[in-house]
Amino acid sequence: MAITIQQLAQFKQSKKTIISLTAWDYSLAQVLDAAGVDIILVGDSLAMVGLGYSSTLPVTLDEMIHHAKAVCKGVKHALVVCDLPFMSYQASVTQAMNAAGRVLKETNAAAVKLEGGHPRVLETVAELTAIGIPVMAHVGLTPQSFRILGYKQQGKTVNEANLILDQAIALAQAGAFAIVLEHIPSELAATITTKIPIPTIGIGAGNQCDGQVLVTADFLGLSRRKPPFAKSYVNLREVITQAVDDFREEVQEQKFPAS
Repeated sequence: MAITIQQLAQFKQSKKTIISLTAWDYSLAQVLDAAGVDIILVGDSLAMVGLGYSSTLPVTLDEMIHHAKAVCKGVKHALVVCDLPFMSYQASVTQAMNAAGRVLKETNAAAVKLEGGHPRVLETVAELTAIGIPVMAHVGLTPQSFRILGYKQQGKTVNEANLILDQAIALAQAGAFAIVLEHIPSELAATITTKIPIPTIGIGAGNQCDGQVLVTADFLGLSRRKPPFAKSYVNLREVITQAVDDFREEVQEQKFPAS
């Protein structure tokens, strides 16, 4: 059975932890889905881990749709959420509707994700959900705003923490079905989790959120650099390098292919 937005709400009520990872192609999506991941996020992090950009800003809506199409073809169980990339939704609600509509129509993703909690974003979330487009929100460290925020932890002062809390509450009221809390103090994430009715998905936000997400390239040890709050559960960079060395040796010694 495919995971639904309604089930995610039930997971929060029953305190069933939500597991989320990112994917950017068909093969990886198949593996994550078969492993039982609840949410597969086609994050704009693919800009760096899949396309070689230095930040998330350059990735385009067409590129996000291209990768989300491939991911959705490999998924039978998980809820697929696709990021709206930088400047595909910020200019106006109409722009956001067009971008989000394309994602749902062209990829078969179940929802879109967008960053921030300022009034224009709140209006956008409300308008998208009103026309039937599910929205996952994202507050705290919002990478599309890194030129202003940097990559440092957000919400460390009382004023910053109150602002993020207010944004999370307002986004839930606007109709978001879940919210990513990135790189904020664990106490703040725990407060938000208890204050809002929708699931919170943490990344660098402590262990009291309703679920957790990691960028899969970090999770698998493929990234050359990863955030301090990320964890690698295997070092595939070493595994792949060793496999290539073994292949090279067997070819050079004419052991592969065997006669």
